[in-house]
Amino acid sequence: MNRDRLRRIALALLAPAIAVVVSVVVTSLVILAAGSAPGDFWSAMFSNPLPRIRVNIINQTALIYTAAVAAAIGFRMGLFNIGLEGQYTIASFAAASFAGAAYLGGFLNVAVAVLIAIVVGASWSGIAGILKTTRGVSEVISTIMLNAIAVTLVGYLLTRYGVREGNTVRTKRMPESSTLTGFAPYEARDGQVWALSVIAIFVGVGFWILLNKTRFGFDLRASGQSQTAALASGINPKRMILTSMLLSGGVAGLIWLPALFGGAESYGTSFQFGLGFTGIAVALLGRNQPFGMLFGAVLFAFLSAQSNTLTFSTDISPSIVQITQGVAVLAVVVAYEVVRRWRLRLDQHVVTDESETVTEATA
Repeated sequence: MNRDRLRRIALALLAPAIAVVVSVVVTSLVILAAGSAPGDFWSAMFSNPLPRIRVNIINQTALIYTAAVAAAIGFRMGLFNIGLEGQYTIASFAAASFAGAAYLGGFLNVAVAVLIAIVVGASWSGIAGILKTTRGVSEVISTIMLNAIAVTLVGYLLTRYGVREGNTVRTKRMPESSTLTGFAPYEARDGQVWALSVIAIFVGVGFWILLNKTRFGFDLRASGQSQTAALASGINPKRMILTSMLLSGGVAGLIWLPALFGGAESYGTSFQFGLGFTGIAVALLGRNQPFGMLFGAVLFAFLSAQSNTLTFSTDISPSIVQITQGVAVLAVVVAYEVVRRWRLRLDQHVVTDESETVTEATA
């Protein structure tokens, strides 16, 4: 029993180890091909981060992890929701517009804005869910189109109703009473950890409870593995698809809110694009598991934050970090599949050996 447990643990650790080695080797080869020294790159990337970079890593981890959970909800259902980008874009714009209008004051303004972001994100994602359940439209196609529509719609509304400042345009700034003060682990000049970063904790814990402690989570996992078997056991697959898309979009609406209420104070040039696609990559990297995605979010945030040091200490472009991240995701996906097949072969050999032993003993 102990031997079998050790073998399973070793196999579980083998895939990430392979992915790390492949990522390091491929990135080093790319740097060599570009005429730079790989040693300079890895030395800069894994140097001790400055305090302000550490704060940035924590903040970015919260955003990326929330995006990863939003993607994982769809993945566990067997849905490829790549519309996170559009969902959190339009949700952030709606929340910023409401908070900036200051219909309410203080914390109530923040609470309602957060609720609006959840509802708008869920509604935008729900469009793809309705199209899939009623017309059989692939969520991949519909969410790609909805991404473009969301960005275009937000751009139009921002241009028409936004506040102009020189060559830039933004929503109205929210009142000071609605901004949330975080905490500064270092000196004030190093920045603050955003107060609403705690959303990532609630989202991660809620996702774990949903998957492992609720009937809906069981239905979600069952439907993701086989919709035919789920239907035979009494689960309504169309309802599960729509509910999963709504939940995924609702969580996506929360992605940028820590930054909005923590320092941005409006939707404009400070808005951070690309978090939706990064969340999808981290969900794949973490195998849609809460703790695995946390590791992936920290890794991506660390690499992105540390890439700024490349400009000052090396002649290597910070864009090389994107190659590292992409290779890491691909390597993990391939490595897990290779290890899975190897594990199946080992299990088959074990079963065969035990069967032969039993046959010899009874002969």
